[in-house]
Amino acid sequence: MIGAKTKICLVIGDPIEHSLSPLMHNVGYKALGIDDKFVFLGVRVKIEELKNIKTAIKTLKIRGVSCTMPHKVKIMKYLDEIEESAREIGAVNTVLNENQKLIGYNTDWIGAQKAIEKKTRIKGKRVGIIGAGGAAKAIVYGVKKKGGKIKVFNIDLKEAENLAKNFQVEIGSFKDLNELKNFDIIINATPLGMPPYQGISPLPKEVFSKHQVVMDAVYIPYKTKMLREAEKRGAKIIPGIEMLFWQGVAQFKLYTKRNPPLDAMRSALINYFKKS
Repeated sequence: MIGAKTKICLVIGDPIEHSLSPLMHNVGYKALGIDDKFVFLGVRVKIEELKNIKTAIKTLKIRGVSCTMPHKVKIMKYLDEIEESAREIGAVNTVLNENQKLIGYNTDWIGAQKAIEKKTRIKGKRVGIIGAGGAAKAIVYGVKKKGGKIKVFNIDLKEAENLAKNFQVEIGSFKDLNELKNFDIIINATPLGMPPYQGISPLPKEVFSKHQVVMDAVYIPYKTKMLREAEKRGAKIIPGIEMLFWQGVAQFKLYTKRNPPLDAMRSALINYFKKS
């Protein structure tokens, strides 16, 4: 039973209604028999409201806050401490309230790294990443730690140049996307493919081949247009749900100090898409 001692965790973003984080975490709490000790909610927070976040977390004694678009970078200035990997990435997707001290982490890089390595080895592979925002920075960090050779493609070259300066990677514009036909791993880290852009792929289907692994950070729909087209051309695909799952597993450990029930949490996500 949820009561006055129950610790609250949240995911914040704008929009937020699509988030599957509450489903995954709450199923995990139930599987471990700690659903009286933790509850996980979703809250829409507009960008102009973010300035109130530090006061809100500390006043309400919120245990953990997961951040999605568009808050991963801007939330950093409201925290007491930033963990090393999050500081290097320049984005926070996880805030832990440890005795009223707000610590920012990034688990997106862990999610991306784990999802890719379940399909293929990263070391020595040519990896093309589309996008240069918060998700892209985390993916670049995770791929680089495993020895991938990275090139980032972005519509805004200035944004890509800033990323390149921090991580020493190659960059290209959207005019250069055809180059990706020569890459081993392709990753979309833009919103293209998710509602209201679900009918859009960032790449022409001719880029894909059976020699590639193609991942999307977008997880709704389960298979984006890009993934469907890549699969038709023989590529191995990694739906965004895999990155969501593994980053959520890392968050679960931080918030609860317990080992996550992997099977229960994964099944909850898969069953959601079977029903929808």
